Amino acid sequence: MRKKVVVKIPMLLKKHGISLRELSRLTDIRHAALSELSSQKRQNINFNHIEKIAEAFDIHDIREIIDLKSNGQSR
Repeated sequence: MRKKVVVKIPMLLKKHGISLRELSRLTDIRHAALSELSSQKRQNINFNHIEKIAEAFDIHDIREIIDLKSNGQSR
């Protein structure tokens, strides 16, 4: 069974009560790039972006940002 990396931006935005646009401002990552990550449309992940997201949310465990799911498994 194939695996898929899931970036959990929607959950983080809800948890921290901010918008994608605000996260873009905080991280200096283009809104379009965050939107693609958020909607799972981006094929490649820039680890610099993950580091900036972790810094913005004071996250110390990468599993709070990304997850590995089996295809067909819900987010």
